[in-house]
Amino acid sequence: MASVDAASKVTEALETVERARGHLYEWHQLIGSANDKLNVAVRALRSTGHTELADAVERNLVGRNVLPGRWTFQAIEEFDEGYYEPFRNNEEHVRQIMLGGRRHVYEAAMKEAARSVDESGAPLPWHAATPESGT
Repeated sequence: MASVDAASKVTEALETVERARGHLYEWHQLIGSANDKLNVAVRALRSTGHTELADAVERNLVGRNVLPGRWTFQAIEEFDEGYYEPFRNNEEHVRQIMLGGRRHVYEAAMKEAARSVDESGAPLPWHAATPESGT
């Protein structure tokens, strides 16, 4: 069980990276949305006669890099290629070597230990071991 626990810790770390990656995509979409709203704001400034302000906002902010030389999609690509993919590959390698490639072995053991059964030992409804064995 110590090997399962050790391998599961690598998977748990990957799950945290997966969550961080989701936030990175959230950041990407929020920045894109902000840029779209900024374009609307520039048009509104122009339509109210504030051409100089509109020009300044457009020049200083619209389409601006969020990191040196990068828009958000480029940061995501670099993250995916430089960190996320190697992390996933290493987690999969650990599972292959230690668990025969099986996923969520620790959780499966927890599920098995927590299943409720009736007097005959059959799982109660919604306590089946697998989808194929019933609800």
